[in-house]
Amino acid sequence: MSKKPLILITNDDSISAPGIRALISVMSEIGTVVVVAPDSPQSAMGHAITINNTLHLNKISKENAVITEYSCSGTPVDCVKMAVNEILKQKPDLCVSGINHGSNSSINVIYSGTMSAAVEAGIEGIPAIGFSLLDYNWNADFEQIKPFVKKIALQVLKNGLSEGTVLNVNFPKLKTEEIKGIKICRQAKAMWQEKFDKRVTPFGKEYYWLTGEFINQDKGEDTDEFALANGYVSIVPVQFDLTAHHAIQTLNTWEL
Repeated sequence: MSKKPLILITNDDSISAPGIRALISVMSEIGTVVVVAPDSPQSAMGHAITINNTLHLNKISKENAVITEYSCSGTPVDCVKMAVNEILKQKPDLCVSGINHGSNSSINVIYSGTMSAAVEAGIEGIPAIGFSLLDYNWNADFEQIKPFVKKIALQVLKNGLSEGTVLNVNFPKLKTEEIKGIKICRQAKAMWQEKFDKRVTPFGKEYYWLTGEFINQDKGEDTDEFALANGYVSIVPVQFDLTAHHAIQTLNTWEL
């Protein structure tokens, strides 16, 4: 009998979020699960790490529990670092992050704590996937996407991923039977047009609340935004080498 794969699970919505609970239930059908996730919400933390504060790690599962769970006081990336360096005795076969409450398509991948955790795992040489559902509701229905989560995870375990690559998977807010399929996509060219809502406290102190509008400037039909708008699961392979290779030749013509 083949050995079960070791699967590390994390997220950015906190260890108590329904999204990670759904992910745990799916991954426990596939392999041996270890969970290391933030003890409080860490959305939009990007690739932040804790360097000016102490980190606390608390085991919250019982000794004889089927699934081992830890909460961490740090960021999603801290969670992966702690798992690899302090908790796990061997490198996991797979790291899955999410399921995020809300979209991480297009430019959102830059800000996402969910995806940054997956990227950190990729840096460690671990095949990794970030999963997100286009529903910000805390009580979102994750049951509808579980079959797709399992299918994608099994394919990564079977085939591996290209070096320096992790997967950014986003699900439309649809019932299972309404999802048309899975599309391999590129990241859409889109951006947030930010606004700051200026307010004043009862004590007269000014403060700001970040708001904004998501602007999709991309009309391509091969993008994650197009796939999601048309009822498909989008998968974007994300590389974490940020070198703009196409610009090297141009820069070499400068008088530097």
